[in-house]
Amino acid sequence: MKIIIPMAGRGSRLRPHTLTTPKPLIKLSGKPIVQHIVEDVNKACEQDVEEIAFIIGDFGREIEEELISIANKQGAKGSIYYQHQALGTAHAILCAKDSLKGNIVIAFADTLFKADFKIKSNADATIWVQKVADPSAFGVIKLNSDGIISDFIEKPKKFISDLAIIGIYHFKDGESLKKELQFLIENNIKDKGEYQLTSALENMKKKGVNFVAGKVEEWLDCGNKKALISTNKKVLEIKHLIKKTPKKHKNCTIKHPCYFGKNVQLKNCTIGPFVSVNDNTLIENSNITNSIIQSNCYIKNAKIDNAMLGNNVIYDGNGTCIDLGDFSSITQ
Repeated sequence: MKIIIPMAGRGSRLRPHTLTTPKPLIKLSGKPIVQHIVEDVNKACEQDVEEIAFIIGDFGREIEEELISIANKQGAKGSIYYQHQALGTAHAILCAKDSLKGNIVIAFADTLFKADFKIKSNADATIWVQKVADPSAFGVIKLNSDGIISDFIEKPKKFISDLAIIGIYHFKDGESLKKELQFLIENNIKDKGEYQLTSALENMKKKGVNFVAGKVEEWLDCGNKKALISTNKKVLEIKHLIKKTPKKHKNCTIKHPCYFGKNVQLKNCTIGPFVSVNDNTLIENSNITNSIIQSNCYIKNAKIDNAMLGNNVIYDGNGTCIDLGDFSSITQ
């Protein structure tokens, strides 16, 4: 089994954080978003994962090495591919054409989920979906009376279905998918100005591939600050059941679940619930709830809720729902 992770997007809805850090590398409950995805998909695979291929932009050597390390920790080979232009989902996946062989799982890098399922290697193809209130922003599917997918529609303007494709796909034959993706590119077949994966899926369906729908209990969005903070809360509830406290803390109240990285120091604070604090951060005289704080920060005299602070932030203020990118500084 191979896992393909398209992650070259700009992450514009998460600015200013994505101006300095690619969205899939932003830490959530102590781990990069993409690492959560890789671990969860790997657990769901029925076969051993032999390769994890990451499709990225110009992220730099340090990030490439981090991605290779994430794959190696799962016992898999890590591969790096590049998408230099944002030409659509079909184009992104085809950038990893050398890895589109045999059983493959495609998982887009903003797709976290809560589910208990196995990706079975004997199914022709499976697409995971969830009901949504507003399907107009998603690719959606329709099912026939036998539970087989009958139609794929990309961002419908009129209501057709509320079963949104969440960004996880399994294909028994990666070569067949590659041929359909190549056909779209070679014949300049676009939908809404881009090469869409749903167009390739529709062609495969017409040629007799049976697509079945998989369902998840919960789809955790990482698209913007509000969604990411909500997802951080869910991940803390689901994964961090062991209640750990920083070694260096004085006169503090900690309301779990929370996550604390290495060398976190707390003085005269109330922290939690639903707070992630990453490595080498010092917090003094503060009350923080439902927030994400990255590494190497210094926070004091703060009352923060529903906030997101990047790396190397210095904050001494009385704002509440703040959003500060890397290397920001606000002091009184």
